Amino acid sequence: MAAKGAAAGAGVLLVTANVGSLFDDPENLQKNWLREFYQVVHTHKPHFMALHCQEFGGKNYEASMSHVDKFVKELLSSDAMKDYNRARVYLDENYKSQEHFTALGSFYFLHESLKNIYQFDFKAKKYKKVTGKEIYSDTLESTPMLEKEKFPQDYFPECKWSRKGFIRTRWCITDCAFDLVNIHLFHDASNLIAWETSPSVYSGIRHKALGYVLDRIIDQRFEKVSYFVFGDFNFRLDAKAVVETLCAKATMQTIRAADTNEVVKLIFRESDNDRKVMLQLEKKLFDYFNQDVFRDNNGTALLEFDRELSVFKDRLYELDISFPPSYPYSEDSSQGKQYMNTRCPAWCDRILMSHSAKELILKSENDEKIVIYDHIGPNVCMGDHKEKDAYEMRRFSVKLHCSKEGKE
Repeated sequence: MAAKGAAAGAGVLLVTANVGSLFDDPENLQKNWLREFYQVVHTHKPHFMALHCQEFGGKNYEASMSHVDKFVKELLSSDAMKDYNRARVYLDENYKSQEHFTALGSFYFLHESLKNIYQFDFKAKKYKKVTGKEIYSDTLESTPMLEKEKFPQDYFPECKWSRKGFIRTRWCITDCAFDLVNIHLFHDASNLIAWETSPSVYSGIRHKALGYVLDRIIDQRFEKVSYFVFGDFNFRLDAKAVVETLCAKATMQTIRAADTNEVVKLIFRESDNDRKVMLQLEKKLFDYFNQDVFRDNNGTALLEFDRELSVFKDRLYELDISFPPSYPYSEDSSQGKQYMNTRCPAWCDRILMSHSAKELILKSENDEKIVIYDHIGPNVCMGDHKEKDAYEMRRFSVKLHCSKEGKE
């Protein structure tokens, strides 16, 4: 299915962004977000750009979904995007359908200089040439140009109204075919429960959901191609190991509820130094006294506790992380670098790929490597997540022939 050979140069930019905060405070945060996003586009000048959004419409989507149309119009018509004369936008806005709603939004922009680009029709099993700008919203289940699923309720039964799921599209550029998967995995419902065991029960839930997606995109229904999976994986650091490391010389105080005897708070104090509080841990509180440990040298000292992806090392590849944890940043527009004291900072937002996709981006006919994996707006508040961008690819060196399933 794969053949080596020279392919026309094509710069590709992949971006993932949990944008829930933008719709809760559109006046401040959207302006920052769009400015930083446009700057990335201007810097890289990609030919093909994919923007995967999660929590589209905001956390309080029933009240804030009304801000979506303005945001989409701005993206499609702004002067910064004027050279992208073709676009496909897929928005899951149908929040009244709880059994299907994922709050995912997938945007794809094609530069006017890019020729011969096709998108796969999963129903007709044919590639169709992409022309013009089209927006699809509300019920995406009937749209043949994508596959969308919400994870079953029994994956995470304690979260009744979970919006977690995935959207998959397939593309063919200069005879190179690949899947792009927008994904949102389950979060940690309680810091206390995450701390109890190593690995935590929540990591197991995420493994199950991600494994389901990977099995789905390589099943026998369609020809197998390389794939990129990027979104909010909600990967967390091993909480027990992190706390034991950060508070190695501390003593722990346990506070229980008077009526149920349930643990509601853990306080870690230094053994000396006037019993200074180092960490307070509650269901939705992670208050560590020194946030610099998560920012210094991009938090590299904590990468050893980022273990969730290791389960998939035979199936997924990721470039080296050289940016600080992407979540949970303060939603105060004046606090660009500050983390909220709600969760242990972690690399939740990631861009992963199949090993065949790795070969696509890391090899070229001249062994040229022009690949960037970084976060957007490092000094600017862009909501509770810092967006990720990656893979400015100047060439593809492997052609994955997409003629088998036909083109139109």
